[in-house]
Amino acid sequence: MSLVSLNQVSFAWGGPLLLDDVNLVIERGERIGLVGRNGAGKSTLMKMLTGEIQPDNGEVLSDDNVVVSRLMQEVPTGKTGLVRDLVARGFDIESQSGQHSETAPEEWEKDVAIDTVLSRMQLDGNVLFENLSSGKKRRVLLAQALVREPDVLLLDEPTNHLDIESITWLEQFLSNYAGTLIFVTHDRQFLQALATRIIELDRGRLFDWTCDYQTFLQRKEEALAVEEKQNELFDKKLAEEEVWIRQGIKARRTRNEGRVRALKDLRKERQERRERVGNVRMEVAESEKSGRLVIEVKNVSFSYDGEPIINDFSLLLSRGDKVGIIGPNGAGKSTLLKLLLGKLKPDSGTIREGTRLEILYFDQLREQIQEEKTVVENVGDGTDMLLINGRRQHIYGYLQDFLFTPERARRPARFLSGGERNRLLLAKLFKNPSNVMVLDEPTNDLDAETLELLEELVSDYPGTLLLVSHDRAFLNNVVTSTLVFEGNGVIKEYAGGYDDYLVQQAAAQTAKKVEPASEVVESKPAAKKPGSAKPAKLSFKEQRELEQLTEEIGQLEEEQSELHTAMAAPDFFKQDGPAIAAATDRLQELSESLETKYARWEELEAQA
Repeated sequence: MSLVSLNQVSFAWGGPLLLDDVNLVIERGERIGLVGRNGAGKSTLMKMLTGEIQPDNGEVLSDDNVVVSRLMQEVPTGKTGLVRDLVARGFDIESQSGQHSETAPEEWEKDVAIDTVLSRMQLDGNVLFENLSSGKKRRVLLAQALVREPDVLLLDEPTNHLDIESITWLEQFLSNYAGTLIFVTHDRQFLQALATRIIELDRGRLFDWTCDYQTFLQRKEEALAVEEKQNELFDKKLAEEEVWIRQGIKARRTRNEGRVRALKDLRKERQERRERVGNVRMEVAESEKSGRLVIEVKNVSFSYDGEPIINDFSLLLSRGDKVGIIGPNGAGKSTLLKLLLGKLKPDSGTIREGTRLEILYFDQLREQIQEEKTVVENVGDGTDMLLINGRRQHIYGYLQDFLFTPERARRPARFLSGGERNRLLLAKLFKNPSNVMVLDEPTNDLDAETLELLEELVSDYPGTLLLVSHDRAFLNNVVTSTLVFEGNGVIKEYAGGYDDYLVQQAAAQTAKKVEPASEVVESKPAAKKPGSAKPAKLSFKEQRELEQLTEEIGQLEEEQSELHTAMAAPDFFKQDGPAIAAATDRLQELSESLETKYARWEELEAQA
């Protein structure tokens, strides 16, 4: 059943269209991940669904009784009062969605709803909101959005500034949520766990993918390859027609007027084409290698107002180590970094730095950004030319690598979005040579593509890494060991990333429960490994299978080639969404089927 729909909607903030004649139908019970580059229009689309803004053209349709609630990206400053009172404000329908229900609940019904949502969210309604951690504050605001039992729940970066424990709780809670869920997040693991449908905003157009996030990435890559091929064919055709129109007198006398009109249409279409925004091209300026010993920590303790933050902690950090740091908000992760960097002194114990250290420090609060200075002034420090890994580069060219146009580069930092502020700090830091990288929550507000590029850069970084992050996928893909704040100042090191830590933690807990066995178990000879014998020749049935596989592979390859040609046609993407999706899905099915059949063919061929 359709809850909300967009019909030929267009919208702009004065620049290029954020929404360009888009259509969208949202059904009951869907879990939709909304993806796109920073500034693509994701938050704009959410505000349109709640009725906070109206489209320039087109219409947003929904039943009068459909309730839409939105959890905003940031915790509003200045909110105070009892948790119960703040949750009760969720019944103020006009402030939430601009919509009206025909049947407002009675007071006793409100009380029951508040009690129910407080219980589900594991919240105490009698504590003050201002005294809660950032994770608990987000939970209160989510309860406020849920108390009216909305038909559609919108979440804008719900994992921002949450610790991993809070993110895991939210993920589990939303997986059991019965209503329709639409969310924007930079957390790829969160997106993969929840989304059953991906809506992508790209250059004003809306692309609908009925699949999970990983499948979307594969299909998107194929679609971009098709688009690139289509543009190449179009540009080639346009160039040929331009040559024809400029030929001599003889050619002009006989030229076809219909062909001239077609050329004008081609020119117009090329002028209106919106090119895909380039990727960030990040590069870290590298210094000479540090000494083998980077930092040695012996029996360090540190407390704040009598509360132990770090208790008897030791660590040996060697050149090339990549160490993740996780723990609840307020546990002391940033404090640990400041101790290791010499910005704080321990109460007891020693911290010894190695030789030739050149440290790059990305701080969580972005305090290194000077708000009144422009992007150019923040990065250039009064010079127009930078020296990056021995190459001279102009400041504007360098900033374009971080997706700052000359116009944006001349704006003061205080006008930048969260994602732009992150890119600014990365640009400012990466120009300086380093061999030790210290990153405190670098992934907030970055779009998925920039995040993956940062991940690749950090993985390939030849120096040493200390990383505080709540992004589980980032930790899994980058770090070689993980420091975990386990409470009461205890910090324990685990090999591998976040998932490896979970496995080791579970194994340790299981070992505690199991008593050591008193009996000696007699060892048995090792079982013979399957497949160790020399494979036999093909049976008659296998021979027939091999022949059929050869024929089937040929047919599938022919269909795949025909589909590639069809998708490269200039008018292919002018079709409606379902037709494009069907062709893309079929291409994916063909690729998967061929991969399976190739593997089986090789297996049989090896035995033949």
